[in-house]
Amino acid sequence: MQRSPRWDKLLLVKGCWGMSDRIQTELVIEAGRTETQYWKDLWRYRELFYFLAWRDILVRYKQTAIGIAWALIRPFLTMVVFTVVFGNLAKLPSEGNAPYPILVFAAMLPWQFFANALSECSNSLIANSNLISKVYFPRLIVPASGVIVSFVDFLISGMILLALMAWYNFVPNWRIVTLPLFIIIAFAAAMGAGLWLAALNVKYRDFRYIVPFIVQFGLYISPVGFSSNIVPQQWRLLYSLNPMVGVIDGFRWAILGGESKLYWPGFTISLGLVALLFVSGVLYFRKTERTFADVI
Repeated sequence: MQRSPRWDKLLLVKGCWGMSDRIQTELVIEAGRTETQYWKDLWRYRELFYFLAWRDILVRYKQTAIGIAWALIRPFLTMVVFTVVFGNLAKLPSEGNAPYPILVFAAMLPWQFFANALSECSNSLIANSNLISKVYFPRLIVPASGVIVSFVDFLISGMILLALMAWYNFVPNWRIVTLPLFIIIAFAAAMGAGLWLAALNVKYRDFRYIVPFIVQFGLYISPVGFSSNIVPQQWRLLYSLNPMVGVIDGFRWAILGGESKLYWPGFTISLGLVALLFVSGVLYFRKTERTFADVI
């Protein structure tokens, strides 16, 4: 006996309802699941991370006359000024036989990365306020994408260092293979400080005015234009309380090689402070993250 189309449609509707009932019985809303699955969500939302980072890279130098060349010009001009002021006028010594411009630029690389990351991270949540207030995703993705954008500038600026080495016929020794380790330390310092400022800037908008001052002041108290070896021995440990001192000294030790020495007690202090900055930054960001959508 052949069934009518109307009867088949009725069976299909009943089957869909039955399937819907089975699906609904399997749906469980677990309290606190978002918290426990947060770090897994970071991986699940990796495409959003790629999108935000790529978007920021594309718009960073959009509608500028020379585009991405600004990532080369700014550190190069700063290096020239520091070389003239500290190397030629102040006659400060270099480290070993390293030319003074290479000494300066070996420090400019991590410092520019750190400074750019602070600026990017501090305003990242405010700049994406519409997305944060409407859609759930791990908010950690937003400042992390800002650090990645600064890291791209860091890689581009590295071309200047290669050009300086070729110009001065400077060949690094085996220590250069340790450079990725110090890049990771610089990344942790930038990420930790960036998370602190990003979270604080949501609640206290004054920090958008404080961050440029921090960057400018940090440039003067960090050994960017000079070697940290000129600091008196009795002040070296105190000077190492600046986390970027250890990062910069590590870069110079790896790049310059030769007679460049790493002050291990001070480097250990700086490394510990970087670790503390990173861990505390993540914890504070996670603590305040749930309120971002309400106050942003």
